[in-house]
Amino acid sequence: MPFRMHELRELIRLIDESRIDEFQMEKDGAKLVIKKGTKEQPSAVALPPASEKAEAAPKPVAAQPSPAPSPQPAATPEPKAPEAKAEDDAKLHKIVSPMVGTFYRAPAPDADPYVQVGDRVEENTVVCIIEAMKLMNEIEADVRGEIVDILVENGQLVEYGQPLFLVKTE
Repeated sequence: MPFRMHELRELIRLIDESRIDEFQMEKDGAKLVIKKGTKEQPSAVALPPASEKAEAAPKPVAAQPSPAPSPQPAATPEPKAPEAKAEDDAKLHKIVSPMVGTFYRAPAPDADPYVQVGDRVEENTVVCIIEAMKLMNEIEADVRGEIVDILVENGQLVEYGQPLFLVKTE
């Protein structure tokens, strides 16, 4: 089967913690559909590849809760820059999450954050990491400017398209 149990559990956990109601994915001819139930519990069904008999019924995948991740120490929020309060948010560029995952400000728990409020960034400056399915994805600024606000806490689950940083562009 092309889906591994740990991958399924991680997907179920991420979807359960997000506002996503339905998720579909195809891999090597097999289709995975995950829908949240009415009690906010996700359900998952792995459909057999199209090449198998048409009368084969979908096999339900047991949605077992994975152990809760150990809580990260809460970082003190960065002080808001006075310029950010005066600026109209429409004039600021938003760096958004390209995926659902866990937001990390630093490459390691004991390392300094990639960026802080007031730091200048270039288009290719790494500003954070989004962890999705045990993969660490470096997110780049995609604009030149100054970080004026960090909108997400370290260790927080983020959605696709969710604003992460506000940048005053040059």
